[in-house]
Amino acid sequence: MESAPPTAAALDVSVVIPVFDEEESVPALLRELHGALRPTGLRYELVLVDDGSRDRSVRVMKDAAATDPALVVVELRRNFGQTAALQAGLDEARGAKVVLMDADLQNDPADIPRMLALLDDGYDLVAGWRKDRQDPFLNRRLPSMIANRIISSTTGVHLHDYGCTLKAMTSSVAKSLRLYGEMHRFIPAIASWFGTRLIELPVNHRARQHGVSKYGIGRTLRVVLDLITVRFMQSYLTRPMQVFGLGGLASAALGFGLCLYLAVEKLVFSAPIGSRPLLLLGVLLIVVGVQLISLGLVADVLSRTYHESQGKRPYHVRAVLRGPGAGAAPAGAEE
Repeated sequence: MESAPPTAAALDVSVVIPVFDEEESVPALLRELHGALRPTGLRYELVLVDDGSRDRSVRVMKDAAATDPALVVVELRRNFGQTAALQAGLDEARGAKVVLMDADLQNDPADIPRMLALLDDGYDLVAGWRKDRQDPFLNRRLPSMIANRIISSTTGVHLHDYGCTLKAMTSSVAKSLRLYGEMHRFIPAIASWFGTRLIELPVNHRARQHGVSKYGIGRTLRVVLDLITVRFMQSYLTRPMQVFGLGGLASAALGFGLCLYLAVEKLVFSAPIGSRPLLLLGVLLIVVGVQLISLGLVADVLSRTYHESQGKRPYHVRAVLRGPGAGAAPAGAEE
């Protein structure tokens, strides 16, 4: 008789894996995961999230779950994308540590124990680095190298490989993530908002054995747009007026200066200014400045609503240490 799956409190590790048309890879992936995790003695679960697969992936996973108490299958109603599938897996994960990885067998499950050991050493997030990446150079590795440099310089979190899904993190970090768009690749940058201790670990990367890659160069534009969002939220989520307000003041001041200059020319030197483009530019800059300041006020109100309505705080506490008897009544107090 199969033993009952461990309770939420008993789980040490949750491995979250989005799956999309990987029916040939799933059986081998499950064997490798069990082979890597069983020797550790940790109590774990494997959370496989089907992202609207069109092949037999769901059937394969459900058949495996019938005999594998460690397996959790989450079936999404349609294809929502990798980021949404990862978020669904994070919401279901019950382990004290959470590992993210792809289902295509290019990530090596044998790297997971090393990543978990680094979490035990005090790190909050371990990001995989595909140092010897087994992908075509021109259409995969070269764009990735360029993207990694741009993301690192923009976010200030310098990593060699933002595109590697293989990551390990504590449950507190995992449950703090809110992913949408293409933001799964920005997890280290997003986690840096919480003040996480982060380290990058070279991991084994293997050539794809089954199926075809789901990634294409067309995702680049969406990544760039999400990068703008990440940068704004990283630096100005709690103070948007400092972005829009400063730009608005600069624009309005420049426009006012141009209009003042033209007014002096008209009143002092009787110069015609009605047909000068400079007049239109000055008025336009003033209008744009007022609009930016107004937008900053609206964004500031929305930011406060976002934090206060959900009970969010503009800080994240790592730990609270109290001395002996800190909760006791002060000396001399009445019983």
